[in-house]
Amino acid sequence: MSRIVTFGEIMMRLNPPGYQRFVQAECFEASYAGGEANVAVSLANYGNEADYVTKVPTHEIGQCAVNALRHFGVGISFILRGGPRLGVYYCEKGASQRGSKVIYDRANSSVALSKREEYDWDKILDGADWFHWTGITPALGGELPEICMDALKKCREKGITVSCDLNYRGKLWTREKAGEVMGKLVPYVDVLIANEEDAKDVFGIEATDTDIQGGKLNKEGYVSVAKQLQDRFGCKAVAITLRGSISASENHWAGMLYTGGKAYFSKDYLIRLVDRVGGGDSFGGGLIHAMRKGMSEQDTIEFAVAASCLKQTIEHDFNMVSESEVLALMGGNASGRVQR
Repeated sequence: MSRIVTFGEIMMRLNPPGYQRFVQAECFEASYAGGEANVAVSLANYGNEADYVTKVPTHEIGQCAVNALRHFGVGISFILRGGPRLGVYYCEKGASQRGSKVIYDRANSSVALSKREEYDWDKILDGADWFHWTGITPALGGELPEICMDALKKCREKGITVSCDLNYRGKLWTREKAGEVMGKLVPYVDVLIANEEDAKDVFGIEATDTDIQGGKLNKEGYVSVAKQLQDRFGCKAVAITLRGSISASENHWAGMLYTGGKAYFSKDYLIRLVDRVGGGDSFGGGLIHAMRKGMSEQDTIEFAVAASCLKQTIEHDFNMVSESEVLALMGGNASGRVQR
């Protein structure tokens, strides 16, 4: 069976229990997370062979991150060891009118300081048919933009499908730098994933008649965004998540897949949020799984949105759901009744 390879940084996530604020907390829950790691876990849960590539320190905390991936069946054979530290991020979950808050402590992490010569992409990608990365990885600086380019060129050489989530993070780099670097990398991408703000922040492309803060989304505006991205970079497909924010506790959630000159919109879900962090990554994992299985375009976007809907009812970043649970929600089983 062909493999999926994802590449990025895995971090320790620390969050106060429940909905406590940072300043209230006397203890923190520890879990492990990272955009591409989250995708790998989703894919492994659906029965795919997924390998994760990163670099972690040789001490026990680095091993904890590796163990978290191994627990969910993610391949760890290409994880490098060494460097000074594992990145950390702190997450304060919002509620009602109080938004969530994230604080990064990831400077000079092991993967951020890694070198091009450490990654043997010919070996890493041997037998793979899909490669996934996000805009967070080159944003970490150092040699990572060049490392990403090395991987993408090897994928092009081997005929491997490439997906990328733009995932702009203003705390990691400026819009100008993101546009410069991603503008060179995205032409190697077959399936581009974005949310309602990424295309604007990175490439200055925005949907018309849309009020993100007010929860008003204009579907036709997003068709235009997807078409502009496809025209500029030559991607075969563009997928966009559509989040209508009512509050930090309730969101409307849907998605669009644009491919072959046609847009496919999913049904809209009203989610009572438990933990929205990782929602976009679970969308990406669902999208990749559905595309690799050969689902129709409509079923592909329905699967991706249903998967990410379920994830946002689960604590921490990983989407711990099965394919059958996603298919059940796709089929209309959204009552939330107890399963006996």
